[in-house]
Amino acid sequence: VAALISLSFGGAVGLMFLMLGCALPQYNQYWPLFVLFFYILSPIPYCIARRLVDDTDATSNACKELAIFLTTGIVVSAFGLPIVFARAALIYWGACALVLTGNTVIFTTILGFFLVFGSNDDFSWQQW
Repeated sequence: VAALISLSFGGAVGLMFLMLGCALPQYNQYWPLFVLFFYILSPIPYCIARRLVDDTDATSNACKELAIFLTTGIVVSAFGLPIVFARAALIYWGACALVLTGNTVIFTTILGFFLVFGSNDDFSWQQW
């Protein structure tokens, strides 16, 4: 229960940083909200690969490695998008820093979710 509460708190803090980067009066640009698509897309390749791959094989698996590669590309894109927006003068650099801080918190929370609930016990995300 403590892990679930801390994960939900991490998600709320990360989204707070994202909203602060968008809605503070000196920034007032909502372009960084496109990062939400990356938050949704990031766990999908690993979830699909986890369903397709048998974990009993100890050797390297191409499907799982491809999923990790795609997830890494999505995460790097989420960090790159606010920087591109700031370089193109669509958002301020302060807003970019807030969004990057929110990205770090959110992706750490997503990683923590898979570490806490990723095992194959009776309380696993795979049963959802």
